[in-house]
Amino acid sequence: MEQQKLPNVTLAIVLVILGFVCCCIAGLPAAILGGIAFLLLRKDENKYKVNPDLYSNYSQLKTAKIVAIIVMVIGILYFAWWLFQLQQAGGWEAQMEKAREIMEQWGVEQ
Repeated sequence: MEQQKLPNVTLAIVLVILGFVCCCIAGLPAAILGGIAFLLLRKDENKYKVNPDLYSNYSQLKTAKIVAIIVMVIGILYFAWWLFQLQQAGGWEAQMEKAREIMEQWGVEQ
């Protein structure tokens, strides 16, 4: 019997790459993309465990799963750091007040 590829591995790899790129920009989207990829990979892993002789790309699944976990952890840590920095700067309301002051200085009406 000819071996097949696990169906969600390629999609999960794409999500992990996008999540890794998002780690540099914002933490929450990266964590979400990594989480979706991780869930897809778990689904495929369960398929593989039922019939391992039928599938050929299990090594790609393992690699993508490790990277998905790394992306989730980095995303969560980055988001926590962002929340900490926001709190240290006076919170959301203080930031909105600063934005209003800057807009008034430049003559922008709200």
